Amino acid sequence: MSDPNPNLDAAAAMATEVPQAAALGFQMVSASDARGVMHVPWREDLVGDPDTAVIASGVVTSLLDHCCGMAITAATGERRPTATLDLRIDYMRPAASRAGVTVEAHCYHMTRSIAFVRAHAWDADPADPIATAQAAFMLAGPAGPGTGGAA
Repeated sequence: MSDPNPNLDAAAAMATEVPQAAALGFQMVSASDARGVMHVPWREDLVGDPDTAVIASGVVTSLLDHCCGMAITAATGERRPTATLDLRIDYMRPAASRAGVTVEAHCYHMTRSIAFVRAHAWDADPADPIATAQAAFMLAGPAGPGTGGAA
């Protein structure tokens, strides 16, 4: 990423430095103020049902959760420990066979101790989601810049 903004650099590092994200092959697509986009390419070892060759729903859940954390990092400007308090996922349909999945998350509001995030996952078209998520995360550690409320 060419943006010299250290806040976005911290968000980008989440795709490669967190062991679970690295093992699943998560890739950062973009990060901006209070938003993050990540992608996981299709891999045979991530398939839930060999008959359909569809990425397992657990991988999609992990990608949604992780991308929400990335949006929080983009909003606060620093990597802070977070804990998922509530993660509601509505699955609309399975991903397409042999297709990767992309997630976009938006941290739309923050208090001193809680971040609220919405996200959606898709395979080919963002207008045809695989799943949507609504989440709340506890913020731990020191408060960073931008914690007064993300747009």
